[in-house]
Amino acid sequence: MRLRTDFSGILGWLSNQGLEVVLLVLGAALLTRAIGKAGRMWLARIDAENADKELWSERSKHLHSVVQVVSYVAIGVLYVVFGIQILLRFGVNLVTLVAPATVLGAALGFGAQRVVQDFLAGFFALAERQYGYGDIVELTTSTGVAAGTVEDVTLRVTRLRTLDGEAVIVPNGQIVTAVNQSQDWARAIVDVPVPNSADMDEAHDILSQVCRDIVHDDEVGVYILDEPSVMGVQSIKLEQTVLRLLARTKPGMQWEVGRRMRAVILRRFRQEGIVLEPEAMAAIRAGMVRPDDGEGVS
Repeated sequence: MRLRTDFSGILGWLSNQGLEVVLLVLGAALLTRAIGKAGRMWLARIDAENADKELWSERSKHLHSVVQVVSYVAIGVLYVVFGIQILLRFGVNLVTLVAPATVLGAALGFGAQRVVQDFLAGFFALAERQYGYGDIVELTTSTGVAAGTVEDVTLRVTRLRTLDGEAVIVPNGQIVTAVNQSQDWARAIVDVPVPNSADMDEAHDILSQVCRDIVHDDEVGVYILDEPSVMGVQSIKLEQTVLRLLARTKPGMQWEVGRRMRAVILRRFRQEGIVLEPEAMAAIRAGMVRPDDGEGVS
């Protein structure tokens, strides 16, 4: 008789609260899939809208990152709500868990300060639109510098893809400085080493003509926002004088514009009989710029 009573109680619980627990678990699984699918559909729509564009708008990049974060947060909140409901079905009194939860929360707060710091830093990075999906960034962390194209942004980490194809995962809380090289507009800096034996006025006139013509260039003209300018002498060395050109470009296109300008300058100098020193010619052909320009990050 006692065994029957126990089994009847278990069967009664299974037919009521047990069935509700199963339904809650299934509901959580289905809602998780639905949220994930909705997020992927939204991301696919954003990608489709920008498929024919060479450059994404700041709104699209920010929205892409926000959709990813919202999907993760929604799934996390879903698990918490359904977890509480399942505990209630098992007869757990949540009021009695307040004191242990407070102690546990304090312990986790001290032990997981880095995680909390990562989440707060990620929240402010998104809220302030410091960078987003597809941006070319250089992140200075407590352990070094990470540079590349942003592939994923969550509240905890930022994932970059370097020029070599390596995936770099950076915790948001460790980011000290974020340099966004593809936000709103960019600037191409071209240093031209002119031999001291050449006529500097003539070289300046040639560079000024290049600045006027490059705006209508078939390859990079559409990337230039306004006419480049010759800033003048940047430095004087024993055998050459360095002249600097500046060009304001669309975000992320400064390196393409800079490479094209160097090629045009080299051809114009050759046509006008200005012979560059071997080292200078090798430098301009290779598209060398200042080490801190960050060229080549993609």
